[in-house]
Amino acid sequence: MQAPITAATATFDALGVSDDLVDALTGKGITEPFPIQTMAIPDALAGRDVCGKAQTGSGKTLAFGIPLIERTAPAKPHRPTALILVPSRELCVQVARELTPLAKGRGLRLATVYGGVSMGRQIQDLEAGVEVLVATPGRLIDLIDRKQVTLGDVSAVVIDEADQMADMGFLPQVHAVMRDVKGGHQTMLFSATLDGAIASLINAYLTDPVRHEVESEGEVVDTQEHRFIAVHQLDKVKVAAAIADSVDRTLIFVRTKRGADRVAEQLQREGTNAAAIHGDLRQQIRERALRDFSKGTVPVLVATNVAARGLHIDDVDIVVHYDPPDDYKSFIHRSGRTARAGESGLVVTLVLWDQVDDVQRLQRAAGLHTEITKMYSNDPRLAELVDFEPEAVEFKKPSLADLSRRAGGRRRRRR
Repeated sequence: MQAPITAATATFDALGVSDDLVDALTGKGITEPFPIQTMAIPDALAGRDVCGKAQTGSGKTLAFGIPLIERTAPAKPHRPTALILVPSRELCVQVARELTPLAKGRGLRLATVYGGVSMGRQIQDLEAGVEVLVATPGRLIDLIDRKQVTLGDVSAVVIDEADQMADMGFLPQVHAVMRDVKGGHQTMLFSATLDGAIASLINAYLTDPVRHEVESEGEVVDTQEHRFIAVHQLDKVKVAAAIADSVDRTLIFVRTKRGADRVAEQLQREGTNAAAIHGDLRQQIRERALRDFSKGTVPVLVATNVAARGLHIDDVDIVVHYDPPDDYKSFIHRSGRTARAGESGLVVTLVLWDQVDDVQRLQRAAGLHTEITKMYSNDPRLAELVDFEPEAVEFKKPSLADLSRRAGGRRRRRR
């Protein structure tokens, strides 16, 4: 009887991946599978329906991409044989970038369809025939309605970032797409959560799925360092510039689209080369900003939550919460743009005087016990925040009286 594969003994070859794909992975410097890949690949190769849950940056794309490419059959024009559904244009491009070299090695054609750009090139790709189609639901439905694509030959479907699909209100479109896929296909679903609306998706479209979850003590990545800096509003941009200027690549999150443009312009005035990315920008501008940031020609990217999920940008040194997020889930997803796939990274949250209580609530939820340290833009510690060690703090559990006062305050504000 063959010994079970463990994280210590796993190789792509041992997982059942074909030699040509193992060689292609090795050529990209990928030689050891991540835990979610070790768990999911054998079942996916066997044709099982798979649910995967793992923290961001864990290697989910290859966990579904390798089995998909192994099992995909040749396609006729307008009739792809494998479909990957993703929630955003940026993730569509990213998944395609990661899987295209593997597909090409197999003689498979991969194409993307997403909104915000002309359909012309996408229709040409479909006319030529593509085996693997990476798509956002809305644009895919448009192409189905125009008779440019049919899903009748699809033998495998991946629903990636399913929880983000739900958050963005895309589940009705996902259901519409899945109704066009014929029975008997394999379905793989990957998500940060597998409950609530995602559970209903699993129940509707997956048959006897095997579930794989990468266990972790908490959702904050172990290799992330966190710093919380108390700042003055008039000094805030200068503090952000000082932090960004200390490293090669910084991703700054703000609350609004207008704020992204404003902060990028203010950083430029401080002598820090920065670009903005948000949903109101044309797709070409967004793609150029991401490309320049990935290449390092623009060292600072100022983003709204459009970039908080799904994107894999290598070697982000620091994530800055310029505007602290309203909820713990956004905090985790934003922070997850650094310290990906076992690498280290720094997360810095800038805190105004009236945001202290909200930020401490985020800390409690994340299991962080880090002092909020006051700093001005001329503070030398900003250039070496990784080496700066803040004091640890203990948050007392709120009393019933505290909770009652907060509830009363919320009720008064709603009137």
